[in-house]
Formats: sequence, C-alpha cells, structure tokens
Amino acid sequence: MQKLSPIEINEICKELGETYPKSIEQVHGGDIHSAWKVEFANKKLFLKRNDRNKKFLEFEKYCLQNLRKHINQNHLIIPEVIAFKNSKNIEILLIEWIDMQKFDQKNLGKGLGEMHLNSNESNPKIFGFPVEGFIGLSDQKKGWENNWIDCFLNLRITPQLSILKSNFIDKETINKVKEKITLELLNHEPTNTLVHGDLWSGNIGVDKSGKGVLFDPASWWADNEVDIAMTKLFGGFEKEFYDEYHKIFPLKKGFENRIIIYNFYHVLNHANIYGGGYFNQVQDYLKAILKM
Repeated sequence: MQKLSPIEINEICKELGETYPKSIEQVHGGDIHSAWKVEFANKKLFLKRNDRNKKFLEFEKYCLQNLRKHINQNHLIIPEVIAFKNSKNIEILLIEWIDMQKFDQKNLGKGLGEMHLNSNESNPKIFGFPVEGFIGLSDQKKGWENNWIDCFLNLRITPQLSILKSNFIDKETINKVKEKITLELLNHEPTNTLVHGDLWSGNIGVDKSGKGVLFDPASWWADNEVDIAMTKLFGGFEKEFYDEYHKIFPLKKGFENRIIIYNFYHVLNHANIYGGGYFNQVQDYLKAILKM
C-alpha cells in the first residue's frame, strides 16, 4: 500500500497551518491516483496524489474552481480546492471532504441544470477549453472553435480516432462517420455550457443534507447535452434526476441520435485506454451512426 512520506505530510501541515493530522486513512480515489482521508483537529480533507508525470491534478483543480463559479450551493456541491502542490513531478491536491449517503437525486438534477444555465448566461461565445486536459488517462485537447460541430470533431472525435489501433477503421469509414455527425448536428442548436465532462455514476453523489455532489470533472465548454448523454452510458441516474434537469432544459428533438454521437467520444476513449470489448462497442456505435 502506498504511503504519504513524512516530508509530504509536513509540507501539507505547513501549507495549511495545521499540526500533525489526527488520522490518515487511505481510501479509494479512482484508477489514476492514490487518495487519503486526512483528519485534523477541526477539519477533514480529501487528499489525492499523482506521480504519473502528467498534470492530472492541476487540470482537476482548474476544472473544480471554474465549475464552482456557476453552481447554486443550495442544490449542488462541488468540492472546494483547499491546496495544491507540485514538486518533482508529484502532484498533491487537497479538497474538502464530503460525507455522502444514499439519497434521491432531485437536487443533483436541479443543481446540474442550474450550473449549465448559469454558465450559459455568462455568455460564452466559443466552444472548447483554454488548457490541455485529460479524460481518464487520455489527453483532452485544448483549443477553441466558433462552431460546435468543428469543436466536437476537431477537438474530441478526431484526436481519439487518430490514436485508435491502426487499421481498425479505414479512412473511408472515418470520413463517412464524420459526415453523418455533421449532418445530424447541423439542425441542432447547441446550448453552450461549462460541462462536467465525465458525468458517470462514479463521479456523483448526494451529501447528508440531500444536496447533489459532483467531482472528478473533465470540463470544457460544450453543448449541455454532452453531460446528459454520458449519464446514459453506464446508468446509475434516477428518474427524478432527469425530471428536475429537464424542467430547466427540456428535451430537444433528435436527442436520441445525439446520445449516440456524443457518447461515441467516450467509447473511443475507453477503447484507446482499455481495448478489449470496447473495440466491439466502437463498431456498434459506428454502425448506429452510419444508419442515421
């Protein structure tokens, strides 16, 4: 089991102005990072540590801080960043600890809708993101596009296709899929919002007061439906989540096809990271898109 070094613990204490922690308990922090629950005399914090020589946690910090600007704290919690350190390619991110429990997802749906609405009302003009990011272990390309279709294809789909196992999809098929995506999105008016970006059931929760909780984001400025589409990929989201969300953003015509198009990005990413059965899923999505 990986441990925090005494030097790291002392640096954390110095950064926070705290004495030595009452307890340090290793917890599950996902597949990429090591994580601990650190308890001081008057506070509990969630500590994540990355030593993969990529700035995963700096990106996470940036996303958390930007998402928090747009939330209604009566309904939604996004953990506050307490401290961030990067030394010798080892990143340490400290965020507030949130106790979660099983609860209905009304406030989660309402809070996500409000976050999307508030970010849209900040009047974003372009789609994309200003910093290099990550989606799981994969790079998530930075850049801006004035047009949503160009953004989705140039910054998300094409980079994933470019690293897909060679000869898995021929160039003719790739071109046809891009044409189908373009045609399908031409008649859609996207709502430009700051999205969570990796919205599956492992990155959500509900706190003890019933407020929704979002964490582990992979944000960018995108069509709000990107987040809702991903909630359909693995399940875990309840009816009341969608009911509350769609009170704020009613379903638009053609969403069933856009679910497939938007989740194609995540299926490609999973194939590139994990291989195996995800290649079969890529083929299924290709067939579905080409039939549209």
